[in-house]
Amino acid sequence: MRLTANDQAPPPILVIYTGGTIGMRDSDRGLVAAGNFGSRMAAALSTLPPDRQGKLPRYAVWETPRPIDSSSATPADWAALALLITERYQDYAGFVVLHGTDTLAWCASSLAFQLQGLSKPVIVTGSQKPLGIEGSDALDNLEASLMFATQTDLREVCVSFANRLMRGCRTRKWYTQDAQGFESPNWPLLGEIVDHAPVIYAARCSGIQGAPRFELATGPTPVVVRLTLWPGIRAQDVDRWLDDDRIRGVVIECWGSGNLPEDEALLGVLARASAEGKVLVAISQCPFGGVHLGIYAAGRILEEIGILSGDDMTPEAAHCKLIHLLAQGSSQETLRQRFLTPLVGERGAFAT
Repeated sequence: MRLTANDQAPPPILVIYTGGTIGMRDSDRGLVAAGNFGSRMAAALSTLPPDRQGKLPRYAVWETPRPIDSSSATPADWAALALLITERYQDYAGFVVLHGTDTLAWCASSLAFQLQGLSKPVIVTGSQKPLGIEGSDALDNLEASLMFATQTDLREVCVSFANRLMRGCRTRKWYTQDAQGFESPNWPLLGEIVDHAPVIYAARCSGIQGAPRFELATGPTPVVVRLTLWPGIRAQDVDRWLDDDRIRGVVIECWGSGNLPEDEALLGVLARASAEGKVLVAISQCPFGGVHLGIYAAGRILEEIGILSGDDMTPEAAHCKLIHLLAQGSSQETLRQRFLTPLVGERGAFAT
């Protein structure tokens, strides 16, 4: 724990360790999630040159009792994270969440919708290789995230990776092994580390002001499924899948700007699901750009049967947003309106 007795110092940063590759250790079964991360983090940071150590903020570490591989993470885990941050919100200048990379973008999107109206940064990061091994990117990501977490221009959930800062609800894991790790296809970088110092591009960051509007997830997680189109998809298979009263939302990953097969049976299945009260939204399988349902006749049909446009949202953001809105218990009209409205910068083109 890097705390000093100086009463005049700004509040520290809270580092929340959930598990993931960054804290893993080798075992006879391969890499496994491991604890005691705080002392390992302090030891690693102490190897930085003295001038860089001197620029680091004070911080405290909170470690989950049971570190997990992020491939096992669920929306309930991210709800617990959001609650932890809100409970300690007044005590810290910013937050760093250490998370496994496999579902890191999902975590960042979920936190963004739960922690609306932030007045301080929440930085989500991890690493492609464990802390302390040769060639690891973990130390660089820790240093950068701590620096970004002190920036008062940042008032949103962000992902920090490979010295780049991205909007959390615009980020996707792009590389399985490359240290760059993540991309933000439809929103520019919010900042970068240049000469070991953070540079923030304030015009690209959230401009939302005022008191936080936390919307924490409580109760059971609504069931939302993803339907990715493929050539030859059969209506009867989709019908069997969606014929489940527990499903409350569907994210349809269409081709191009919102196209799907000219299959009346398939359209009938989707129309019936919409009429039953399931909320259906459409996004593109293309990572860059978004859906425009009115361009082609097939896309216009989606609008006619009540399917909502996800614009240029990532699959992670669309899925997490739909879960979030369904959990709020709002009317269908309110839910649909809020889905089509940017809440945390998750949709809509960047104005250059």
